[in-house]
Amino acid sequence: MERPRAYRLSVFPHSLDAKEDGGNPTTIFLDADNLSSGQMQALTKEGGHECGFVLRGRAGVENPSNFTMRYWVPNHEMEMCGHATVGAVWIMDQLGLLPPDGRILISTKSGEVEARVDREGGSGSETRVFVSQPAGAVEDLPDNRVLETLSSLGITPDELAPGYKIQNGCTSRMKTLIPLKNHNILDRLRLDPDAVLEVCEKIHSTGLYPYAVINAEDQVVEARQFPKSAGYAEDPATGIAAAALAFGLLRNGMLPIQTTRPLFVRQGWFMGKPSEIHVLFRLRQGNVEGCWISGKVKWMRSDKHNDE
Repeated sequence: MERPRAYRLSVFPHSLDAKEDGGNPTTIFLDADNLSSGQMQALTKEGGHECGFVLRGRAGVENPSNFTMRYWVPNHEMEMCGHATVGAVWIMDQLGLLPPDGRILISTKSGEVEARVDREGGSGSETRVFVSQPAGAVEDLPDNRVLETLSSLGITPDELAPGYKIQNGCTSRMKTLIPLKNHNILDRLRLDPDAVLEVCEKIHSTGLYPYAVINAEDQVVEARQFPKSAGYAEDPATGIAAAALAFGLLRNGMLPIQTTRPLFVRQGWFMGKPSEIHVLFRLRQGNVEGCWISGKVKWMRSDKHNDE
């Protein structure tokens, strides 16, 4: 198998400090049109984390896309992956491969997403990529599934944040949003991976996303992500889950509908990979029509300019 160009990145690190091992790793493969699904999965298993594969865009349609992306974790293909999309747009910007008019439309199995690049930071390492998500759908978890869901994480209803309910939220994939009283409870969760898989199947979720509000005024929350069946137990930064969480908090009244400030979602601290995802609502005529997810990107340690 002839390998396409590969770039290993860390997406959503809390800091660009080279000494801090933050962010969610991803490998982005460019010019991946000739890879089969089996080859994509094999490359992903080799890397052990989410991978994004960039293919030609869709032509000959009403809204032709610039690129097509496919996403894999070691165990299966995903419809959408936020951090791999951010990473792919970032590396293509670094290489001068983005369209000159700044319009970036990407086809995915969950639908088309937009992206934009903010270069106001100056250097390439400070470039910010924003990727769109549609308006989220949120519903309360049925009461008969609450205890089982909490048990899979080793907690009880007494440890839930007062006034908040467990919710299933979705922009691209369903995530289960579990509000906790404080980040100390978040840190001492006792995960049962088999139980997480079982309960996720029952509640039609792709992962559990317990979170704690750290600073309501500054819109800062901390979260952990436990995927249903990705091939690893925990994820250090999950853009799609953070987007779902923003709409859950909007429904709960924590985020005002007219806010022009981002929600800051911190993740990965427990894993030693401090990460931060920014979620900003997209407003039109006073209504929320979706959101942008964004954050920092950096080369993985010792992998700068790697393009084997």
